[in-house]
Amino acid sequence: MYEGPVQDVIDEFGRLPGIGPKSAQRIAFHLLSTDRAEIDRLCTVLQKMASEVRFCDRCGNVSEGDLCRICADARRDAGVICVVEEPKDVAAVERTREYRGVYHVLGGAISPIDGIGPDQLRIAPLLTRIAEPDVREVILATDPNLEGEATATYLVRLLSTFPDLSVTRLASGLPVGGDLEYADEVTLGRALSGRRSVG
Repeated sequence: MYEGPVQDVIDEFGRLPGIGPKSAQRIAFHLLSTDRAEIDRLCTVLQKMASEVRFCDRCGNVSEGDLCRICADARRDAGVICVVEEPKDVAAVERTREYRGVYHVLGGAISPIDGIGPDQLRIAPLLTRIAEPDVREVILATDPNLEGEATATYLVRLLSTFPDLSVTRLASGLPVGGDLEYADEVTLGRALSGRRSVG
């Protein structure tokens, strides 16, 4: 529709999740009217993120080093692991200020339609962590949608082989079909406080 670099920028923004063609066009034209210094700053932080940010060796959360700040914090209760789908879900749970354990990021959810099975998720490292003697509880905090429920059900079956492990699921309060990322702090806090045993 537009010529050269403008259309290229619109196309690239349009590939981002949650940004449709009109939003991509709006962002591109906003950047056209922005100071060159602001565009340079945006480019710098994007390049810095691409080169410096990685995933925590232990939990899979975003990190600038081998361990994320949560795994490196000795004050966190390593005996309780909250299993989430994506790093953004860690941020959502942290906003509640209700949870003092550690996390495990699966890197998605089981979705046969999208070709994502258990082997594509970080389930093997989770089982290795759970085998450690101090782990006493796993909280399944996958999204309350079809894929999240399928993932939680699969994990419940796997984790039932650990006899002394308490497996819980976030309680009601989260809307079915929703994402943790969009839940408000009160709703997510109540769901954490009222979690129930599933296995």
